Amino acid sequence: MKLVAGNSNRPLAEAIAKYLNIPLTKSDIRRFADEEVFVEIQENVRGEDVFIIQSTSFPANDNLMELLICIDALRRASAKRITAVIPYFGYARQDRKPGPRTPISAKLVANLIEAAGADRVLTLDLHAGQIQGFFDIPTDNLFGAPVFVDDIQARFNGDDLMVISPDVGGVVRTRALGKRINADLAIVDKRRERAGESEVMNIIGDVSGRKCLLVDDIVDSAGTLCNAAAALMENGAMSVSAYVTHGVLSGAATERVNNSVMEKLLITDSIQPSEEVIKSDKFSVITIAPLIGEAMLRTTEERSVSSLFD
Repeated sequence: MKLVAGNSNRPLAEAIAKYLNIPLTKSDIRRFADEEVFVEIQENVRGEDVFIIQSTSFPANDNLMELLICIDALRRASAKRITAVIPYFGYARQDRKPGPRTPISAKLVANLIEAAGADRVLTLDLHAGQIQGFFDIPTDNLFGAPVFVDDIQARFNGDDLMVISPDVGGVVRTRALGKRINADLAIVDKRRERAGESEVMNIIGDVSGRKCLLVDDIVDSAGTLCNAAAALMENGAMSVSAYVTHGVLSGAATERVNNSVMEKLLITDSIQPSEEVIKSDKFSVITIAPLIGEAMLRTTEERSVSSLFD
């Protein structure tokens, strides 16, 4: 078993390697003067089960190219099996045609990963579950819920909790987490006028006097979460916190969260958090290294991965 780390989230790769007690494979991933990506694997990987750890977060295109070129380098080095470990799968929100003459970019990215030579994919909380079907190779979609459950139980100690889906599309994900912590469910009904902006319409469910936990897979501009938190407080919620798997946090998102009524926004390290996030009291980062590391170990030992979530 060999671990290769891309440049997108080196701290997570090192944490996974520490969990598995396996050193990262020596490699040189750098840019030429014109920003072309160059990869050299500096250890023998012939006949090895190799895992490439690379989130395709910002800058998404650069990190995606790194992943593809790493896969190609390993394939040409005669690795037995290549698993692309993508904690955050970029382009996942482009999973369908929202209008005429638009692409399905998530499918294109899946095709690129396959064409490069990956034998399987391991990812976390895909924005849309059907993206697994875009691949013709085995694809494991892990869930961040068990990691969140441990933190919720430690942080809230059985308080009267209510899980909140910030939109109708996230109800299944939110209900699954609520079932694990025995919490009721409410839904924020919103209307999105344009990409990156949202307007909260009303709350479906009685949140008065409850400690509310917003649950989502991606926080990008943070407009949806902040608007939802404000609406929940206006409807009588005692407090609002949020648990989100992927902290994209583009533009002024961090500042928006810092100025919001949310008590805390908890994200995982699927995307390397910025210094601004780390220093903010409003944010808390939960590591997913043990979850991903255990899934990788079970993959290489041909054991069940789904039993992690039973």
